[in-house]
Amino acid sequence: MTTFAELHIRPDILQGLAALGFTTPTPIQEEAIPVILRRQDDLISLAQTGTGKTAAFGIPLIQITDVASDQTQALILCPTRELCMQVARDLTAIGKFVRGLKVLPVYGGARIDLQIKALRQGMHIIVATPGRLLDLLKRRCVRIAGVTTVVLDEADEMLNMGFQEELNAILAETPATKKTLLFSATMPRAVVTITRKYMTVPVELTVGTRNAGADNIQHAYYMVHAKDRYAALKRLVDFNPDFYGIIFCRTRLDTQEVAEKLMQDGYRAEALHGDLSQIQRDRIMNKFRRKQVDILVATDVAARGLDVSDLTHVINYSLPDELSGYTHRSGRTGRAGKAGTSIAIIHMREKYRIRELERNLGKTFTYRRVPSGQEVCAKLLQQRIDTMLNLEVDHALLGPMLPALVEKLADLKRDELIKRFISLNFDRFLQYYKNAPDLNEREVERHAAPPSGRPKEGSRGKRDFRDENFTRFAINLGKKDGILPARLIAIINEGTRVRNIAIGKIVISEHNTLLDADSRYAPAILKAFDRLMIHGKPVKIEMVQASKPQPAPKVGRRYVATPRPTVAPKKYKKKAAAD
Repeated sequence: MTTFAELHIRPDILQGLAALGFTTPTPIQEEAIPVILRRQDDLISLAQTGTGKTAAFGIPLIQITDVASDQTQALILCPTRELCMQVARDLTAIGKFVRGLKVLPVYGGARIDLQIKALRQGMHIIVATPGRLLDLLKRRCVRIAGVTTVVLDEADEMLNMGFQEELNAILAETPATKKTLLFSATMPRAVVTITRKYMTVPVELTVGTRNAGADNIQHAYYMVHAKDRYAALKRLVDFNPDFYGIIFCRTRLDTQEVAEKLMQDGYRAEALHGDLSQIQRDRIMNKFRRKQVDILVATDVAARGLDVSDLTHVINYSLPDELSGYTHRSGRTGRAGKAGTSIAIIHMREKYRIRELERNLGKTFTYRRVPSGQEVCAKLLQQRIDTMLNLEVDHALLGPMLPALVEKLADLKRDELIKRFISLNFDRFLQYYKNAPDLNEREVERHAAPPSGRPKEGSRGKRDFRDENFTRFAINLGKKDGILPARLIAIINEGTRVRNIAIGKIVISEHNTLLDADSRYAPAILKAFDRLMIHGKPVKIEMVQASKPQPAPKVGRRYVATPRPTVAPKKYKKKAAAD
């Protein structure tokens, strides 16, 4: 087994690693550190979160830094302020015994005057978010013309968040002779483009499989009706008494709503979304890291860059729109080689998305049934009893009181005593789960096809007329952005939580899309697309016009509107009867 010393790491850095409890490098560290120390090549590293990528570039960056110079020598770009602060903390800890090393995090939401003051003192390594760094460059308060190394950390997330222009402007200020190190969990087209533009014959290191999740994470899904999603969530949390994890929702509204319900039901939960101030975010994250909060309900954007150890579960309350989104979500658990579980709560019409994830990630998702109320109560009781049996009793404290307690309980038989103990401690759970219904959606073995907006092949598509009007919506993305009818309908189903909205004609061109849908649900459909990002681009949707009622073939529980033909059918004269 290779050690850090065998990678030719300096003693003062080894001392910092030992203080952190690091003795042997992870696979990505073992491969990346020698490449970076040579200072000869650009580097592309594909590795999941939790594999030690920060130390993979942090250790060699500290070693090649000339602390005798006040010049900024390394620039690390991160997608979020949380990751920016975390990386800076990690580098400071690794370099704790390196005399004179200066590392500065630069991010939005903090006082820029204090950051400018620190920069004037000369920083060897700057860890920054693109937006704040570009602001400082425009003010001429930071100099990066002399950097020898630029690190793009979680490059796929930076591009998904729309930082392409900022990255171009920042990298234009750096010297052509620099070495560029790119670390990413996935390799979408946008990341490939940036590697071709800013890197020269890079060394490529891949830990695991491209775009795949970590091997120590179990992937499971539960299938319920949309209206039972929250009830299923509660059961899963109750069924795992040691639950410490993140619940991902698609919108800020869902995030706040789920968190408030959990808090009202007695769970230690908090919401994390974009509407919170930096002070609020820091307060919530500190509580979560100290385990004063067991459940963090978050949007993808808010959770990017979070580095919290020992998470037992990640729950997808709603599936993300992009494959990379699931990879990043699931990567929040199972970190540093520990086991973790990633769960998706879906309904029948989303089952095809589980199959897509399996194909693209190369992972098997296990179908599990939502436990019954009785199973949940039994699991909780067993866990509490195990806790009680392992409890250290202060005999000296209880000894004087014991005779009186024994006399008080002498008339109760053992079974009666157990029942009363259970009722006293678990009455809330027992009452809640009394006569609890089965939440599992039926026909779970049937493979649901993606909603295509057309009758199934071979079916006649029985036609009937619906009495509602249709509204046409214009969307600013098209084929070039990966828009498909199935994705649009999935967004509407998930965002509106209505199963039978009539969808009419869908016209997808290269750069935009037109979609007809039931006018009665127009506000809900607009809301479903609100603040949505696809491939790093914000989705913009607007109502164009209303149209007349149209005939619709029935497909299962969904009516899919069919446009009227634009060309009138030919008219044939009746053949005259023979004389």
